[in-house]
Amino acid sequence: MPAFSAAELAERLGGRVVGDSGLTLTGFAPADSAKTGDLTFAENESYFARADQSAASSVLVAGEFTSTTGKTLLHVPNARIAYAQVLPLFFPEPIHAPGIDPTAVVSATAQVDPTAHIGPLCIVGERARIGPGCVLVGQDYVGDDCVLGEGCRLFPNVTLYARTSLGRRVRIHSGTVVGADGFGYVFDAGAHRKVPQVGHVILHDDVELGANVSIDRAALGATVIGRGTKVDNLVQIAHNVSIGEHCIVVAQVGIAGSTKIGNYVTIAGQVGIAGHLRIADKVTIAAQSGVMNHIPEGQKWMGSPAQPDRVNKRQLLAIERLPELLRRVHELERRLGPGGDLA
Repeated sequence: MPAFSAAELAERLGGRVVGDSGLTLTGFAPADSAKTGDLTFAENESYFARADQSAASSVLVAGEFTSTTGKTLLHVPNARIAYAQVLPLFFPEPIHAPGIDPTAVVSATAQVDPTAHIGPLCIVGERARIGPGCVLVGQDYVGDDCVLGEGCRLFPNVTLYARTSLGRRVRIHSGTVVGADGFGYVFDAGAHRKVPQVGHVILHDDVELGANVSIDRAALGATVIGRGTKVDNLVQIAHNVSIGEHCIVVAQVGIAGSTKIGNYVTIAGQVGIAGHLRIADKVTIAAQSGVMNHIPEGQKWMGSPAQPDRVNKRQLLAIERLPELLRRVHELERRLGPGGDLA
């Protein structure tokens, strides 16, 4: 495992050392399992108290904490951001040697950059283009006319249907399918006639898709995921959906066809969004909400059917009062008696 001095880490993180700047750190671990030589981190006073009493040699902190046990502290502007920056130093991703595994099937018309890695049992279709530094870990399928920009990484068992386009540094986790048919049918003569889905999917730079995500290709045109957007596991994104830049889409979300979502939108777990809606920039949708209306910019919505959060919270508070209100009504009815006058 790599080793760094406290001073080296502080320089990389834009922080400063309080204690032994020459201290060698060889790992990163949570406070309850850290050992000598490890760095841990603390976001608040309670976490810092545990970290300071742990076996860790150093603590990554934001704020003016003081160790009572003599630990070396790395003071940084934001402990969680520094945590995200330091983990890749101690736990670098596996390095995959350039080249094509003998068991891979790569079309003669495909273009594979010499620095790319095509792992075991991968299939690369006609006229596909695999950019510099791309990694197909194993058993991945890249269909005809797909394009993978620089530094993309496909984990095992990813499927890209034909004409899918990936920008730079796109990461797609196991079991995900990009570009399957959109769910398009028209009722004709007592049966559901399939509407051919002839579009494609575009994933822009720095998109990450979790495991078992499904993104359907457009009926016409493109289904689009914007730059920097992160999609969690088990999400369904239907045909002709457009999601803007730097959005967060949490697990088990379903987005119906042709809905347009702006930039910096947060969609929490198990949200369902109906088709042909417009979700503006910087919207937050709470978990398990059912969205059936357009949402203006910057609003927070929740509930099913979803409403602005303040409206929904007032309704929830009213529902909580119902048992007491029913008890009081029952008591009034008892006191009024059959004649309707108070006893």
